[in-house]
Amino acid sequence: MEARRQRRRWEYCWIALCFSLLLSFGTQVCAQIRYTIPEELKEGSVVGHVAKDLGLDVSTLVNRKIRIVSGAKDALFQVNQNNGVLYVYGKIDREELCDGNGACSINLKMAVEEPLEIHYVGVEITDVNDNPPTFSEDEQHFEIAEHTPTGTRFQIQAARDADTKANNVRSYKLSQNEHFEVDTKDRHEEKIPFLVLKKSLDRENTPEHRLILTAIDGGNPPRSGTLNIIITVLDINDNRPVFSEDTYSVTVRENAAQGTVLIRLNATDLDKGSNGAVEYAFGRNINRKLQSLFKLDSITGEIQIKGELDYEETEVFKLDVQASDKGQPPLAAESVVIIKIIDINDNAPEIDLTSLSNVVSEDSKPGTVISLVSISDKDSGINGKIITTITYNVPFELKPSFQENVYSLVTKGRLDRELQSHYDITITVTDLGQPPLSAFKSLSVQVSDVNDNNPEFSQDPIELYIVENNAPGASIFSVIASDKDLNENAMITYNIIRGEGAQNDMSSFLNINSETGVIYALNRFDFEVTRKFKFQVLAKDSGTPSLSSNVTVHVFILDQNDNAPVILYPVSANGSAEGVEEISRNVNAGHLVTKVRAYDADIGYNGWLLFSLQEVSDHSLFSLDRYTGQIRTLRSFTETDEAQHKLVILVKDNGNVSLSATATVIVKVVEPKEAFAASDVTNSVKDEEENNVTFYLIITLGSVSVLFIISIIVLIVMQCSKSTDYSSKYLQDTNYDGTLCHSIQYRSGDKRYMLVGPRMSIGSTLAPGSNRNTLVIPDRRRRDSVEVRIS
Repeated sequence: MEARRQRRRWEYCWIALCFSLLLSFGTQVCAQIRYTIPEELKEGSVVGHVAKDLGLDVSTLVNRKIRIVSGAKDALFQVNQNNGVLYVYGKIDREELCDGNGACSINLKMAVEEPLEIHYVGVEITDVNDNPPTFSEDEQHFEIAEHTPTGTRFQIQAARDADTKANNVRSYKLSQNEHFEVDTKDRHEEKIPFLVLKKSLDRENTPEHRLILTAIDGGNPPRSGTLNIIITVLDINDNRPVFSEDTYSVTVRENAAQGTVLIRLNATDLDKGSNGAVEYAFGRNINRKLQSLFKLDSITGEIQIKGELDYEETEVFKLDVQASDKGQPPLAAESVVIIKIIDINDNAPEIDLTSLSNVVSEDSKPGTVISLVSISDKDSGINGKIITTITYNVPFELKPSFQENVYSLVTKGRLDRELQSHYDITITVTDLGQPPLSAFKSLSVQVSDVNDNNPEFSQDPIELYIVENNAPGASIFSVIASDKDLNENAMITYNIIRGEGAQNDMSSFLNINSETGVIYALNRFDFEVTRKFKFQVLAKDSGTPSLSSNVTVHVFILDQNDNAPVILYPVSANGSAEGVEEISRNVNAGHLVTKVRAYDADIGYNGWLLFSLQEVSDHSLFSLDRYTGQIRTLRSFTETDEAQHKLVILVKDNGNVSLSATATVIVKVVEPKEAFAASDVTNSVKDEEENNVTFYLIITLGSVSVLFIISIIVLIVMQCSKSTDYSSKYLQDTNYDGTLCHSIQYRSGDKRYMLVGPRMSIGSTLAPGSNRNTLVIPDRRRRDSVEVRIS
């Protein structure tokens, strides 16, 4: 019973399995669809709408999850779960999938869930012409003798094509040539190509043929593959060597180094092997000198420099050469090699200097020939062309002559020995080669002197200041002139130009040393007699003809304190400086008793007079003005005062060593009546004396006025004729206080000096070192001034 149940259970299972298989088989057969696509479609290309073609509801696909459940090849396709579109997912290569000819299809198993459904989709891959014909090798070699008869056939490897029969190799094509053609033969549905010789070969003309065989398939458009065919033509010995040129020509610089390759000979023999092997050699008639200069390599045909080349010695060489093969008997050919030497700038110019004289006079005219210059250069062409120059900024130049490269060195301008007495001239010669070469030649030219310069004084005019009372015969000054010339042309002698006997000509009192220019005074000068004068000194050189120049010397006599004061009042009848004055006893203090008048012939401080009481009987009664000489009473007289007083007045100048004089005044004190009577007599006498003094004063003032006018005229003339820096003037002044004093002004350089009398101008200052008798007056805009002082 139990066994029967078990067997029945297995039967039910078997029936269920068979039913399931039947359902599955029925579903596959009923639901299968097929698509056809070409190979090589792009990824993403649509194959078909699977869901639509299977009758599935597209709106439920997202939940039912349609997918491909087949093998690895199925990775070439994917289905979109949203719309059920089957599309290409990977590259499809029919030749790789199906390996050659025949149908090529892929079966896809697709599953849909809820409820589970299995569908089968077939995709057929059609062939496209995506593979060209190919050869197993890139090239194929053949060796064919040049005497092979025409029509001979040579088999060529066949091409293969991975595409189907319709796209397989259909024909062969050979590149254009005149010796070969291609023929084909069918064998087992395959076309076999053959190379056919249609024209005899000649190795000497074409030792090798390179052809291209092209295989073309039947696709649309057709594709092709190529095979390189190399045909080597075998040789026979039937040709002699031949030079590439009948005559070879080569140029080389003369400084080319030994071992330099000049040229490589090229001789060819159409034969091969030993019959085509070429050897080179010099011709039999070549001389030994050429063999010592050049070397020929027998194997390579290179001609090299063996010795030293010199363009200046030989410009062109001709070499006979020959080429022979190693056949039996050997065959030979001949040629000529012409070697031209190029000159280089390897020779510097040479200078030949012929000096006529190395001394030229400074008065030589422009164009005077100093030297002849000859120049040579062994190089040729531009290397032998030269440029000449001489030292810059010299009064000389090179002038070419009618003969090439011959020049004359001549003076270009006026010479001046005093500016430059010697010239070092360098002549430079440079050729035009690259790099240029130069040569130098130097010569020294001395410029000889001529007497073309006058003697010159360093200052003109000359101002000379001499203190009076000089020692006769002593030198007072020296003049010096210079001459830019040399030797005797510069030897100077001096002379004083004498006047024509004029009354005021002081040159007769002077003498000069003709060689040294030292001037001597023959007498003593007196300022009070002559205050200034001028003379001229002539300087003359010893040249031929001699040249000269002169200078004016202005001499100003400076005052010394050599005159003592002279008492003008009082003066007694016997000429002594003594007088008597009577005054009334009832005069008040400050009464003018009298005035002592004095005169000093000196000027400035030397003539500045000061008055002092040397002796007085009563100091409390009388006073003396220090500057005017006025005697006044200090108080009124009393009964006890004496009736007669003696006053001794000392008049002293202000010289460095002062000189003086004394005057005596006797003052008599009288009663008023007596004084009135006496005053009448005294006044008459005094009036007469006053009249005399007034007369003298008028004469003196008139003289001073005349001198003033003359001085003004002289100053104007001097101001117009010479620089204000060296002008000098003086002017006398008068003093109306009873004392005549003098002042003189003069200028030296930037300072103006004035020797003054007893009263000085405001703003004046004492000049240092002037012994207190000279004032320095500030110079305003350096203008000369004339000052008249009346004091």
